Amino acid sequence: MYAIVRAGGRQEKVTVGDVLLIDKLNAQAGDSLELTPLLVVDGSTITSDADKLAKVSVKAEVVGPAKGPKITIMKYKNKTGYRKRQGHRQPLTQVKITDIKA
Repeated sequence: MYAIVRAGGRQEKVTVGDVLLIDKLNAQAGDSLELTPLLVVDGSTITSDADKLAKVSVKAEVVGPAKGPKITIMKYKNKTGYRKRQGHRQPLTQVKITDIKA
């Protein structure tokens, strides 16, 4: 059984026990949250109807904060001596899927 859920502005394919990175949430490690299911596949049964999906729950537990990969931004202008270097790491939240009830 797996589900497609909306998590952090993206759609993710999840099964029970999966650990995924989503956009930063204001939650502490150990907090539980519920993700919005968009599609549930259980064997040969596929559920995508909005009325049936309202009864489905996908529960997750916050593992802790995380950071994305380092992104290097370089700006350069030819013949002027202008160079600027900047870095960025996106703050994320690590989440573990604990239950999918259809």
